[in-house]
Order: sequence, then C-alpha cells, then structure tokens
Amino acid sequence: MSRNALKDYLRESRLFRNRIIVTAVAVVLLLGALVTRLVVLQVINHQHFTTLSQENRVDVRALPPTRGLIYDRNGVILAQNLPTFSLEVIPEQVKDLDATLQALGKIIEISESDYKSFKGQLNQQRRFNSIPIRVRLDQVEVAKLAANRHRFPGVEIEAKLLRHYPLGEKTAHVVGYVGRINQEELQRINEEEQDENVASSYSGTSHIGKTGVEKSYESILHGKVGVRQVEVNALGRIIRVLHSEPPEPGQDLHLSLDIGLQSEAIAAFGEERGAAVAIDPRNGAILALVSNPGFDPNLFVEGISSSDYKMLQQSKDKPLFNRALRGQYPPGSTVKPFIGLAGLETGTLNSTQKNYCPGFYQLPGHSHKYRDWRKGGHGSVNLIDAVTQSCDVYFYALAHQLGIDRLHEFLSRFGFGRRTKLDIEGERTGLLPSREWKKRVRKQPWYPGETLIAGIGQGYFLATPLQLAHATATLAARGVSNPPWVVQTKGIKYVSGAMHERDKPTILQQRNPNNWIKAIEAMTQVIEGARGTARALKNENYRIAGKTGTAQVFSVKQDEEYDEEKVEKEKRDHALFIAFAPVEEPRIAVAVVVENGGHGGSVAAPIAKRIMDYHLLKK
Repeated sequence: MSRNALKDYLRESRLFRNRIIVTAVAVVLLLGALVTRLVVLQVINHQHFTTLSQENRVDVRALPPTRGLIYDRNGVILAQNLPTFSLEVIPEQVKDLDATLQALGKIIEISESDYKSFKGQLNQQRRFNSIPIRVRLDQVEVAKLAANRHRFPGVEIEAKLLRHYPLGEKTAHVVGYVGRINQEELQRINEEEQDENVASSYSGTSHIGKTGVEKSYESILHGKVGVRQVEVNALGRIIRVLHSEPPEPGQDLHLSLDIGLQSEAIAAFGEERGAAVAIDPRNGAILALVSNPGFDPNLFVEGISSSDYKMLQQSKDKPLFNRALRGQYPPGSTVKPFIGLAGLETGTLNSTQKNYCPGFYQLPGHSHKYRDWRKGGHGSVNLIDAVTQSCDVYFYALAHQLGIDRLHEFLSRFGFGRRTKLDIEGERTGLLPSREWKKRVRKQPWYPGETLIAGIGQGYFLATPLQLAHATATLAARGVSNPPWVVQTKGIKYVSGAMHERDKPTILQQRNPNNWIKAIEAMTQVIEGARGTARALKNENYRIAGKTGTAQVFSVKQDEEYDEEKVEKEKRDHALFIAFAPVEEPRIAVAVVVENGGHGGSVAAPIAKRIMDYHLLKK
C-alpha cells in the first residue's frame, strides 16, 4: 500500500479550517480587547491621564505678592522690602535630605541655628513647599551654589524681598514685625479660606504679621498671590513659562506717627523704663507711642536665635513688653482732675468750697488715718488748690462723698477700665474698680476705705498709658472723645473691596461746661501756680495744663514713712504725668509713665515737656 493511500485529506482539511477559525476568533478577541483598552485610555479616562501627563511636565507655582510699605506721617519709611538671595529646599524633590544638607554645608556656611530653623519649618510646612535653609546669601555664596546647582535636585537659589525695619527698636512696639508662618497660623489661614472664601491666598507666602501694625493690617499689607504655569524637566528645573497671572501687591500704609517726635520721646527717657503716648485731641491721631526699652524687630523676620530670644526674655528691663498698651499702672494723682470734675458735675462740691487738710483723713467713726503725701498737710484748700498742690486729703473726702458707684460711672465715661479701640491689637483693659467687680472677682464686699484709695488713683485702680493719654485728650477736647488710631485709613480698601470707615467721636454729656473750664484751670495752675507740682514746665511759648502723679509700688504701714533713698530701684514709686497744650486750642495730649522713677514732677514731667516742645516748637 502506498503512502498517499493512507492520507485522509478530508480530515486534514477540516482540522486546518478549524484552526483558522480559532485563530481568527482569537485575533478578533484580542483586537477587541485592545480596542476596548484604547477606548478606556483615550476616551473614558482621557482627562485623568492628560492631567497626570501634564503634572509630570507642567508645574503651577504661586507668585507671592510684594508686601505693602509702611510710612510715618511725613513719608519716612518705617518698614520696607530689601532684595536678597536665599537657599531653599523642596523636600518632596530631594531623595536623601540629610545627605543633601551635609553636601550643601561643605559649599557654604550653614550654622547650627540655620539647621534647627530648617528642621522646625520642615515639620510645619507641606513637603512640596519651598523651605529656606539660608537667607541673605552674598554674591560669592550665590556663585558657588550656582556652579554646583546640577548636583542638587530640589534645591534652588531664590531671589526675594525680605522685610526690613530701618529704624529698629524705635518703632518695634508700633509697627511690629513679620515672621515665618507657623503651623497654627497656616491652619487658621486654611480654615478662613475654606469657610469664608477669603480672596487672598498665602500660597508661596512664607511670612505673616506677628505684632503691631504688621499684624493688625495683615490683610491689607499682604496683597493677592499670583500664579505662574511652567514647563519643567525631570529634575524639576523650569524650561519655559506657559502662563502667568501677576500678583497684586499689598497696599502701602501711612501712619499718624511722627518718627521725629517718637525719637525725641525715646531720647528723653534715656536709661529709664516706661512708656509715653502722645495724641492729637482734635482727631485721636497717635503722634508718638513709646515703650522703653525696645528691641530690634529685624531679629524676628527670619527667626530669632534661641540665645538672642532667651536674652530678651530674661532681661529685667522686659524689652518685649509693650508698656504703652499692656502696662497697667496705678494712675495715682493724675486722676484727680477727673475726680474733681466728677464732684462738680454731680453737684457734690462747689469749686470755691474750701476744706481743711491737716495731713490726714479719717472716716467718721474710724481711727485709721489716711495720710497725705505732705506730712503737715496743705491747710485750707479749694478744688483748684487741691489739684495744684495734689492734696490727697481733699480727694479722700471728695471720693467718700461721691461713693464708689458714682465714681466708677463717671470715670468710665473717659475710657478707664476698658479698651480705647485702638486699631493695633494687644491693648489691655486696665481696671476701674467697682462694688460689682469686687463681688464678682474677689467674692468680697466693698469697703469705704477702698473708695478713698481709689479717689487718689491707688488700690485696685489700674490704667494703661494709652488710657491716660486718651482720657487727657478727651478732657482737652472739652468732652469730645475721639477713638485713638495709628493708621491713616483714607483710600484703604479691605480684601472685599470695601472702604474702611473709622468710628465716629463720642460726645460726653456735660451738666455745665463751666465745670470743665474749672477742671482745666486747675490743671493749668499745676504748671503756672506758685505752688504747682510741675511749675518748672512753665514757659513763654505756650501754656500747658497738666497733672503730676506718683503711684506706690508697695504699701507702707501706718506708722512707717517712705524713704526713697533706702528703697531699691525696683520698689520705688512710679512717676506719672499727663498734660495737654496749648491750653486755648490743644494740639497735643501726653501721658508719661516712668517705672520706679519716683516723682512725677521732676522725672515724668520733663519728658512730656520735651515731647510737647518738639511737636509745638519743632525743637
């Protein structure tokens, strides 16, 4: 039998056809799967993969705005932006951060404090944000880093503007300072943007106002962040700019502050600790706001070193403490003109009525003697005599007649015991004691002797230098109380676009305008009277109305006498002085507190005189 006779052509043909069919079906199924996958990738998930592709080569970067400048009333710059170079790291783009930092340290000097600051910000900032490791690079350092730039992916040399305060400590407590945004501030910003749809974002912005005007007017000074869309390579380097929306710079601010007057006031304090506030009684403008000593705000801009901060914190002079806004002192005899006015306005006394001062006062039925500062007393005195000579006994008796309730109600009209609504944050309320306050806070009844002590500005009574200046300005303006302010708001717009409006002045109710004239006349005699406690301030150029004050730091027992020479400096009395001038048409009201200065007439009053001389005579 031959080989061909054994071959089954029909079977082989059927097998071949089946294989072709199976292969065709498999090819069709595979092509179908491929087409389906292409449809999913190119059609259904087109947007998703397009976005991923764009993110691999396109980067959207924030353009931080230029912060607004701050000027004084005469155009002198108080806060500016200086160009500088900084070395910054984007942690997300760095594979080995520690090795990169060590390598950078071999090229330029990076101090231990720089490393600590970087590590602290690393824990606070998002990893895709740029974090500075060194600021204020010089030209040599920039050149070295530029030559080695290819070795450090995620490391950039950034040209930026850095906040600078050319007058340093002279404006530290008014202008304040900016610092790096911390975690708490970042969280607050994010919540505000989410809940209130705040127009200005802080993307790309590393600094924020911390104190003073910088903090209180942050939304105005900051501006609006811009956006730049760039094409980058695999190392994150920019190849070209695709689209850009420029940032909107922050608005410049002009203050009511006169930096010449501010400098003169600081010079007048010398080495003494204390505070001074000068106000224009016609409109509430703050002309000078001094807390001495101050500090250099430039130390805080890029993060103060722990050693420098510890030194400031532990200093016995407390330079970081804003005495003008937060210092609370017994006002002492500076409140006597206001209490005398309360007696006149309530009909409790007549301005010509005389009382005898034997050197002490006793409540009816009590043996305790409330002593006058003059051991032998002042003899027979009326209101003008009592203010001129600062007779304590006269005001003990007057306070007892008024009672704490009427005393509290009248003094509160001048702003004692509450914030003055200054447009800078951080102001304290002081303390104007009352029957209700003592019952609520101390769970004790009010005693008549405490009313006497309040009548001479001692005891629980506390006031800030700003409150004293504001009350003096209100008296100078004959009852027109203008809220104090630092920033000129004309033309300023908030982020919403709304113009800022300042609170309108309050007009204090007057029973008889002549009573106000009498109170001012009494203050004038403090300077011009033969027995006035500040008669050394009398001059031929302008007339001054003022009142000296001395506030006890500690109490002296009934049978003891205060001897300043035997008391250490920190326990001596505070020296106070309030004044306004010229008497006829007041243009300045001043309050000065010198901590542990001793006597208001000899220590605080000359400081106020220098301030008024500069403002009124340009001396």
